[in-house]
Amino acid sequence: MRTSHPLSILAVTTALATTGWAVPAAAQDAGVDAVDDSATIIVTGTRRTDRTVADSAVPIDVISSDSLANSGSTETNRLLNQLVPSFNFPQPSLTDGTDSLRPATLRGLAPDQVLVLVNGKRRHLSSLLNLNGSVGRGSSGVDMNTIPPIAIERIEVLRDGASSQYGSDAIAGVINIQLKKSVGGRAQISYGKYITTMEDVKNVASVAPTTGASDNPVITLTDSDRKRRDGGTLTMATNIGLPVGDNGYLNLTAEYKDRSPTNRSGADLRRNYAAAGDSRETTIDRFWHRFGDGESKDMNFFYNAGMDVGGWELYSFGSYGVRDANGAGFYRRALDARNADWDNGGAPIYEDGYLPVITSTIHDIAVAGGLRGEAGGWNLDLSINYGSNRLDYGVEDSVNVSLGGDHSPRKFDAGGMRYGQTAVNFDAQRDLDLGFGDTSLALGAEWRNENYKIVAGEPASYAVGPYFYTEGAGVGSQVFGGFMPSSEVDASRDSFAGYVELDADLSDMFNVQVAGRYEHFSDFGDTVNGKVAARFEPIEGLALRGSVSTGFRAPGMAQQFFSTTSTVNLTGVGLVEVGTFPVGSPIAVALGAEPLKPEKSLNFSGGVVFNMVRGLNITVDYYNIKIKDRITLTENLQGQDIRDALEKAGLAGSSARFFINGIDTRTQGLDVVASYRLPDMGIGKLTLTAGYNLNDTKITDRRTFSGFTADRLFARPESLRLTDGQPSNKLNVGLDWESGPAGLTLRGNRYGSVFIPVGSEGDIDVAKGAAPGDLTLSPKWVVDLEFRFRPVDAVQLAVGANNLLDEYPDRTPYGVVDGYDYGLNNAYLPYSSYSPFGFSGRFVYGRVSVDF
Repeated sequence: MRTSHPLSILAVTTALATTGWAVPAAAQDAGVDAVDDSATIIVTGTRRTDRTVADSAVPIDVISSDSLANSGSTETNRLLNQLVPSFNFPQPSLTDGTDSLRPATLRGLAPDQVLVLVNGKRRHLSSLLNLNGSVGRGSSGVDMNTIPPIAIERIEVLRDGASSQYGSDAIAGVINIQLKKSVGGRAQISYGKYITTMEDVKNVASVAPTTGASDNPVITLTDSDRKRRDGGTLTMATNIGLPVGDNGYLNLTAEYKDRSPTNRSGADLRRNYAAAGDSRETTIDRFWHRFGDGESKDMNFFYNAGMDVGGWELYSFGSYGVRDANGAGFYRRALDARNADWDNGGAPIYEDGYLPVITSTIHDIAVAGGLRGEAGGWNLDLSINYGSNRLDYGVEDSVNVSLGGDHSPRKFDAGGMRYGQTAVNFDAQRDLDLGFGDTSLALGAEWRNENYKIVAGEPASYAVGPYFYTEGAGVGSQVFGGFMPSSEVDASRDSFAGYVELDADLSDMFNVQVAGRYEHFSDFGDTVNGKVAARFEPIEGLALRGSVSTGFRAPGMAQQFFSTTSTVNLTGVGLVEVGTFPVGSPIAVALGAEPLKPEKSLNFSGGVVFNMVRGLNITVDYYNIKIKDRITLTENLQGQDIRDALEKAGLAGSSARFFINGIDTRTQGLDVVASYRLPDMGIGKLTLTAGYNLNDTKITDRRTFSGFTADRLFARPESLRLTDGQPSNKLNVGLDWESGPAGLTLRGNRYGSVFIPVGSEGDIDVAKGAAPGDLTLSPKWVVDLEFRFRPVDAVQLAVGANNLLDEYPDRTPYGVVDGYDYGLNNAYLPYSSYSPFGFSGRFVYGRVSVDF
């Protein structure tokens, strides 16, 4: 990473701001105050221009820039996890590219079932398809961590289905990120690191050498828990707002972030060397795995601009981000066959074993522009929006064993993926006088093009070397085999849509919203969706609201076209391909795959709004989301019947997996959100907030085809990961206090239990917790605290701690426990990646901010 770039840009932009381009700090927009949220004009969930949070017919959370700033987190996803009870952001490890681009969810649904907007325009997806054992498996989401929190004016979270208004993906809701337009600026630098003690993970006291040919060493652990001081994170960011003419604006943001890796591995209790009695067994550092956050260096740049052109606004906004990151794989021990050098008689290639690393270079680009204004009583907006995400994989400290140690590189280009999106939108809105209250009519059209590509890696990253046949060595670069030329794809699709929306106050007490949308996709055809929402306020300050809508999610481009294969040598058969295949590939079709259909949803919600007490706002909303034809990735289908079916079709193969419209689900739950601004008691401004989410997902139906049972297509572990792999409930509470130059923020998040289906006995009908070995992560409180002080008006100093009490998820068992053999892997992987708050421990930080 060329760190001179962010440093120089930060310096230049700060210098411009301090030489007269910006106005004094007093004019800076500090963001939406939490106590005024109910009066905030919203732009999500309706195209009406005067709708506020308090009188919305659907639930919307508004998160201010101040709320985003008062934390040690500098990742947007982590901040939303702290602030929105129905938002979940686990931080898995050892999941290939997902370590560098982690998924997030809303209301327990998939990452691609929530629509993300920036300034009301659709944000492009990432090119990464999550495949390896994480929440959101089989989906692609938006990388919101490319959006610096300092660039955000506010975030509006619509917790309701909105496909009829915005199109595909808006099943769980919509997250609309509004960029700053304000004049003024802020430059800040923060640094923090983890200062933590790993709960129930011990150091090594002594190691007795192995005696037998296959024995593990006898390892004695200490009584004390392991302490870690790692994960140092430096973030430098600046935001500058400049006036353009009388009514224009130019807002610029630059951010540089450098995060060192964390390691929460335990001691590996297995033998490392092949020879019995090898003295090195007693001296090697047995914490040779790396389990935790990967290393990451990010540069992100945003702009948001607008100017007056003859009474119309010409606007544009965009971003460029680059992330150089890496995540470790599993350690290959010295005796591992994946470390054998057959050029030299099978001796270890790496004398003490090796830790292969997957590197990810991600380029993210977006630009939007348009013209909006009034003509003939209509508010018109014509825009074009382009975004792309490019991920290139590399593999380091690795080897292609099949080539032999003397002929294999140690560093590989493994290929990559590309996703691009172009959208053209026309929106029109006007107020109508129908004689019974304010009425808004909106209509519009959209054309969207999506493109998906896979690029092959260098030949050595996937090559079948000479030792593959005779010694059974692994093929391709260890930890991540490169994309083969047969996996390359360049596919596109178009969609055309039209919508209409009517928002009418039928009386002072009663509001109704009706919306409908027609959309045609070039790959699967038409879809029509509608929505009706209403709000009734019989008493001022007490209102009832509800909605019913249909929705859809188009099959993801990656779900249709992703392919990654490897080659194996089957006795009596020869070389065959195994892996993940597109639904249209000959192998998938021979096994019964059909073209993917869109997921369809039916959303119900109903709630109550209470704000009869000055300063107190409470909302309670029930939701029920039924989804038909959810897209799932099959299990790895293998066995003699698979080989026979492929042979009958003239194909060679032994196993395969692909995407299908596999299940129907029902998700229901309850959201409670409250805030209270206490009356002035002479102790400063004091605001209390609370949020609670109760969520439950069930699989209501399963598909079968070609003789495959439901269990074989989507087995128990993946079924329960989808239904129970996220917290069943979550509680957020917060306190914000400001008095003169001092301020304090205290937040607590209680994450409910999470179920981990370790056991695999029985079929899909085995109840949760009924199979031996299943685990449940117990509920945990995570507390964050920050104290702020301004020695002068323009400078703010802050210190704080995320996870102040150093909480960890329950330690996973290893060895034989209660008659079940968990093996030894959990000895060095002590915490589950299902943990909804990660497993890094206490993060202590400091921050300096300068307003100008």
